[in-house]
Amino acid sequence: MRAFVFDTYQQPVHEAQVSEPGVGDHDVLVRVTAAGVNQLDEKIREGEFKAILPAKTPLTLGHDVAGTVIRVGAGVTGFRPGDQVFARPRDGRIGTFAERIAIDEADLAHAPARLSPVEAASLPLVALTAWQALVVRGNVQPGQKVLVHAGAGGVGSIAIQLAKHLGAHVATTASAKNADFVRDLGADVVVDYRSQDFEAELSGYDLVLDSLGGDNLAGSLRVLRPGGKVIGIAGPPDPAYAREKGLNPVLRLAIAALSRKVRRQATKLGVTYEFLWMHASGEQLRQIAALVDDGVLRPVVGKTLPFDQTPQALDALGAGGLRGKVVVTGP
Repeated sequence: MRAFVFDTYQQPVHEAQVSEPGVGDHDVLVRVTAAGVNQLDEKIREGEFKAILPAKTPLTLGHDVAGTVIRVGAGVTGFRPGDQVFARPRDGRIGTFAERIAIDEADLAHAPARLSPVEAASLPLVALTAWQALVVRGNVQPGQKVLVHAGAGGVGSIAIQLAKHLGAHVATTASAKNADFVRDLGADVVVDYRSQDFEAELSGYDLVLDSLGGDNLAGSLRVLRPGGKVIGIAGPPDPAYAREKGLNPVLRLAIAALSRKVRRQATKLGVTYEFLWMHASGEQLRQIAALVDDGVLRPVVGKTLPFDQTPQALDALGAGGLRGKVVVTGP
């Protein structure tokens, strides 16, 4: 079948013929109708995570999918051929830039009824990230103050909506041209990152969702109230992540060293830092789908390209300036 793969780290993706996916007892074979494009695809191709997430090449990329069930494994009870589904397949089983993919039923959910396949394909990774940051890790409560960086981006545009639904007072960083857009999503306060310093504008926040890292992460620690928390999705990874992944002692030490500076800064300020590497979850996607069908969450698709332009879709993501997600339509 047709797929887009990379052969070695830092080499461009290209179309190739790959083997049909095997379907285990608890797998669901899905015909890909649309696939979301994520920064994670590029970071894997560039080799940024090869120490903690080594790839067996050639590797088919793609972490988001919406499509139609073709057949199911013998042990599958929740899905049947013809169902419209969406998913973020688990690590080690990605590959949505292809004609078909086999997905563990635990990672899969029925697609929101009110969405097109393109809209559904834009959601899984970013919506799961927002859910795990705000609901699972952040335990956001009504009245709390939440800062979401890069509010017009893929994660940010969903996180603003979810934080507002949870009853939070929401601030975000965005360009001036996107100010009205993020306010429409639910942001109460918008900081123009080009002309304003968010540290000077904001203080006393309970939670920050940081997708940028570096100096932005350091500044995020300083806008928290005592006891507040920054959840970082751009890194650096922390020791808790290394333990969760069962990494070897050498990698654990290396990861502890990577995050030592930011953890020390957090301790000095009386706040905490946590790294989040989102994980696949069909159960959480079902809750997200219900919010979509209730009109609480809406996807944001900034650009759609055909399957044979998957490399250009990755390039468009890297160029920046888009609202929400880039999606490729199935072959």
